[in-house]
Amino acid sequence: MIPVPKNLPHLQLTPNTELVLQKRYLRKNLDGTVRETPRELFWRVASTIAAEEEKYEKSTREPLVLAREFYDLMTSWKFLPNSPTLMNAGTDLGQLSACFVLPVGDSIEEIFDAVKYAAMIHKSGGGTGFSFSRLRPKDSRVGSTGGVASGPVSFLRIFNTATEQIKQGGTRRGANMGILRVDHPDIIDFIRAKEKEGEFNNFNLSVGLTEVFMQAVEKDDFYDLRMPTSGEVIQRMRARDIFELLVKKAWQSGDPGIVFLDRINRDNPNPEQGEIESTNPCGEQPLLPFEACNLGSINLSAFYAPGHNGGDAPARKGVDWEELKRVVHLSVRFLDNVIDASSFPLPQINETVRKNRKIGLGVMGFADLLFQLGVAYNSQQGLDVADSLMAFVQEEGHRASALLAEERGHFPAYPASVYAKKKKGPYRNATVTTIAPTGTLSIIAGCSSGVEPLFALCFTRNILDGERLVEVNPHFEAALSAAGLESRELMESVVDKGSISGMDFLPSRLRNIYVTAMDIEPVWHLRMQAAFQKHTDNAVSKTVNLPNSATEQDIYDIYWMAYQEGCKGVTVYRDGCKSVQVLTTGEGDRKMGVGAAEETKPCSSVRKRPDIVQGFTRKVQTGLGAMYLTVNEVDGEPFEVFATIGKSGRSITAKAEAIGRLVSLALRSGVSVRDVVSQIKGIGGEHPVFRGKGLLLSIPDAIAWVLEKRYLANEHLGGVSDLTGRSCPECGDVLVFQEGCLICPACGFSRCG
Repeated sequence: MIPVPKNLPHLQLTPNTELVLQKRYLRKNLDGTVRETPRELFWRVASTIAAEEEKYEKSTREPLVLAREFYDLMTSWKFLPNSPTLMNAGTDLGQLSACFVLPVGDSIEEIFDAVKYAAMIHKSGGGTGFSFSRLRPKDSRVGSTGGVASGPVSFLRIFNTATEQIKQGGTRRGANMGILRVDHPDIIDFIRAKEKEGEFNNFNLSVGLTEVFMQAVEKDDFYDLRMPTSGEVIQRMRARDIFELLVKKAWQSGDPGIVFLDRINRDNPNPEQGEIESTNPCGEQPLLPFEACNLGSINLSAFYAPGHNGGDAPARKGVDWEELKRVVHLSVRFLDNVIDASSFPLPQINETVRKNRKIGLGVMGFADLLFQLGVAYNSQQGLDVADSLMAFVQEEGHRASALLAEERGHFPAYPASVYAKKKKGPYRNATVTTIAPTGTLSIIAGCSSGVEPLFALCFTRNILDGERLVEVNPHFEAALSAAGLESRELMESVVDKGSISGMDFLPSRLRNIYVTAMDIEPVWHLRMQAAFQKHTDNAVSKTVNLPNSATEQDIYDIYWMAYQEGCKGVTVYRDGCKSVQVLTTGEGDRKMGVGAAEETKPCSSVRKRPDIVQGFTRKVQTGLGAMYLTVNEVDGEPFEVFATIGKSGRSITAKAEAIGRLVSLALRSGVSVRDVVSQIKGIGGEHPVFRGKGLLLSIPDAIAWVLEKRYLANEHLGGVSDLTGRSCPECGDVLVFQEGCLICPACGFSRCG
């Protein structure tokens, strides 16, 4: 690594950028103290990646000069590589890729090899994708032992449990994608795998749909379920029954998603190496078995150039195309160098990666650019801007890869690739473009995430000691200021309502342009995804957001439109769908298949109180006086709570009793203490008091504090319950579902790596 130049300028960072860098990226000592500045971080990355130029005799770039260009590229927030590159470049770990796919073969040895390999990848900071389609279905005979197979869903649980124990790069649990082909005999069990909330919480699940299946859906015909080991047809099912079950489960919980396997494989640049069976955790990077890809994103909002013509097409105005071209070429060189700088955890991955040299250059800040251009996301003009931008990035990205091939040689598998057969290239990289999630990167760059619309124009962020700060999108704030409409009261109102779509007192132009994810009709989400997919080698990470009132037919239409519009997959999320547990009809309905409509009748089972229970009483000082909380236990777990505060007859006493009764009802109905705590922890009150290193905000917050200290002392609240409660387990701010994953826009927390 080249030493930090003395004349390297210091960085001007926003508080958000500084917080995320310190929390997730800056190198730390063994005791957790930070030992690296942001300036040193970006120079570490820039100089490490630029040093790879020395390996090429024909390189036209001098490493020190290029290192400064890479440094300026990142610290101007015009481009950022994926998180493992920022974390690990120039370190002993040296694993710089985010996306991996591992094969899962149909033997115990192959299955547990995959578990071991996944643990190694998660430990190094990567996420993994698996296809479980090669596994024989449950209850089928295992010839070598005479036993019966347990099936893909059973083994999926083993992978999920193993992931729970490993943190990515020592900082977060790994993320996975699990895919099963729609013609696998266990497809119904797989579709229903997440019926119980909290199951497989370390996996995104997607069903791999085939052209044959989709044609059968269209014709209302039957299709074949086949034995993976032999291809033998063992059952025929009505395709629409399966498709409607997919829709129902997506409506209930957002899982599973869908990917179009035949479409993905039509774009496979190296079919001679086999079929693509799976993708990375968020679905945007299809990969061969034992393949990895490193990603990076260009911040489109940094290329706004007011008054710039850009040609006759209206969609090209207001963008600095020359600078965008320069950044695309420099970014492709950066990502190609990352391959050479990477240390991969397995020799098979090292071989496949260097054979194909796939990179994934994507974009972020698209919604911010539309704000700057004065263009509505949900408009034909918005689609035209997307089409022009991504076509340009794709064209210049491939041109940059071709120039690198002249300088360094084409990727080794090029002669057998589809490019050679079509007389395209030669290229340095088998793929060049991918639109990946940028949740944390976009916080660092101070821009909107990926190609998603904003989730909110204003939101409140937790700071210290219960204080909250209203944050406003800078482009929205500037537009209000220019119109003479800026006020704190208006901002507070926007925070409460989530958008300005219903504020008729604001000019219609503002309401049309400054839209949020939930303002936008689902069809526009899908059209935007398709517009970017048209010019992307790999795939697009994008969520189609739907209101809570959306119907199953709405999701059916979105899925079908995704198929017709050329998308490679789609993820939908109905607002609030994960806030309660999905009820199922039980084993009887499963045995009946899916031909009949399912019922989801509410049911509950409140455990009877034993004659004798034991527990404890704890005194807690609240802002309203001393509260005595009694917690009775059954088998060491909380069974009921009684909260007493103040004198009988007072309103506060009644409220405490009511809260205790409701918490008791939840506990006796089988709701975990973890879920109870996640729901009532952090509820604010008018008289907070200090307790230890923090605040007790209210009576429910105090109850949560007692339960957490007693039963969750060694556990960090970072599981699925916190996520479905839409509260970040790390900072307490709101979680949003975008780019196929629940993420925190405040601190960058993500369940998807």
